[in-house]
Amino acid sequence: MPHKPKPALEVFQLTVNYDKNPVLWDVSLQIPAGQVVGIIGPNGAGKTTFLKACLGLLKPISGKISFLGKPLDKIRLRVAYVPQKETVDWDFPITVRELVLMGRYGALGLFHSPREADEILADHHLEALGMTAFANRQINQLSGGQKQRVFLARALVQDADVYLMDEPFAGIDIATEKIIMELLHKLKDAGKTVFVVHHDLNTVRSYFNWVILLNMRLVAAGPVEEAFTPQKLLSAYGKSYALFDEALKISQQKTLGIP
Repeated sequence: MPHKPKPALEVFQLTVNYDKNPVLWDVSLQIPAGQVVGIIGPNGAGKTTFLKACLGLLKPISGKISFLGKPLDKIRLRVAYVPQKETVDWDFPITVRELVLMGRYGALGLFHSPREADEILADHHLEALGMTAFANRQINQLSGGQKQRVFLARALVQDADVYLMDEPFAGIDIATEKIIMELLHKLKDAGKTVFVVHHDLNTVRSYFNWVILLNMRLVAAGPVEEAFTPQKLLSAYGKSYALFDEALKISQQKTLGIP
């Protein structure tokens, strides 16, 4: 009998409160490995909370979470995190290259210096992201798009199996967004799983092959063609989605020259 692969992420009855107010309620889902997964939903829907709970950065009221069939503390080095840019202390006196090399510390141990192989790996990912020329700059001298590329390079250097990214496209240029998406699909092709908190509904179908649709509760989780439907979006976004859908239709009609 063939071995059934473990889900990249399995969540069972996850409930999270902030100051006694529910933010996520009874969320259960399974995501198979080798997907690029969009986490979508309206503002305040609990998307960042969901990521932080999965990463152990928030303590849930209830629920079980596992990556590749194991709890996070047994598999932490195989899970990488790209936080929101706004949560980072950009005045910290560290260069771009040093920040990227921090992605290797989990494998090295805190008091071991990076090896030549680690430095080669860091330089490889900086080059892939077009950041080689900035390697010796202090991190607060970067633009928003450059900062995002550096944090992505740090996650890639970790050589994880599961990547969780909180709004990696916020405040960046289209060129950087395209570069990042190409890299994320290369990770998928290598059997990795990528979770991305994302806001732009226009790009969901072209960027992701799975989605998690949240609004405090789980509305849907599955392949894009099953979970990203008008009915489920209306359930998640309510009237705001109906307005968005109307605006999208008008925009498409103008593009096609339809009155």
